Amino acid sequence: MPARLKPAAARAQIASGALEPLYLLVGDDEAEKTALVAAFSDSVDAELRAFNVDRLYGAETSVSAFCDAVRTLPLLAPRRLVIVLHADRLFVPKRESAASQQDLEALEDFVKAPEAHATVVFVADAIDGRRTLSKLLFKHAVVVECGGVADAVEAEHWIRARVAERGMGIEPAAVRLLVERAGLSVRRLRAEIERVCLFATGRPAVSAADVREVAGAATSQDDWAMVNAMRDGNAALALRELSLLLDGGGMPLQILGQLRSFIERAHLGGVDRTGRRGSPRPPVTPDQQKRAFEALLRTDLALKTSAGDPQILLERLLVELCVGM
Repeated sequence: MPARLKPAAARAQIASGALEPLYLLVGDDEAEKTALVAAFSDSVDAELRAFNVDRLYGAETSVSAFCDAVRTLPLLAPRRLVIVLHADRLFVPKRESAASQQDLEALEDFVKAPEAHATVVFVADAIDGRRTLSKLLFKHAVVVECGGVADAVEAEHWIRARVAERGMGIEPAAVRLLVERAGLSVRRLRAEIERVCLFATGRPAVSAADVREVAGAATSQDDWAMVNAMRDGNAALALRELSLLLDGGGMPLQILGQLRSFIERAHLGGVDRTGRRGSPRPPVTPDQQKRAFEALLRTDLALKTSAGDPQILLERLLVELCVGM
């Protein structure tokens, strides 16, 4: 029966193999939605995925192409899997016309009577609940909510589970402090957990002191504070300043440009990007500079191909540069 599930319950259902014909993954937690899509894909035998799994993109596909995909019979398997990413862009026509109205009606007919041989997974950022198609989806699909937590108690449980997935523990005081600083936004909590776990690498548990060092802060008064902290090898301060830049609207590729500019000048030693004399760190060696540029290029490619959360990619780069330069 269609229902509303939390991500953990959805993963259990996928693992059981008892898939429903229609799922709707909705919410602003992109990492959770990505993990669930991977779980759906992994439920199909690896040797048969090329024949039985279709990944469509709402902004690029058409309703007719979607219908063709779901009508195709599975090969040597009980079900096909059709995943539609950014499905909200498929649900809302670019312009009103007779053709777009026919497309909407075709989608509505499909939702009311999905194909028995296929499992369709719609992945959306948000759904306009006023539209007829949306109402049908909420009625007929299994809705998996990948969004915020309900209260502080649920947030604390969620934090402990995410930290445990990284093979670490976390002090109770650190959990409470994370909730206090990040609130109930799963996106913010996930970013803060990634940051503190990265900072606490090599230790068995995240402490409250770790959280105080790198999680949350109100404002940044210096656009180059992150680069200068990296120059000084201060990973905690660099991570905190990166978070402030992003929270203040900084663009990931612009931030990457700041780091590239510093590395290009690294042979000058303690001179930072603004021309002030910094701490008397020696000039980097050619090998260090080469490794730094390789890390920059990897991150640049990952950002441009959407290979991960931009904040997490930049945080990993920062820690690598703080340690290696």
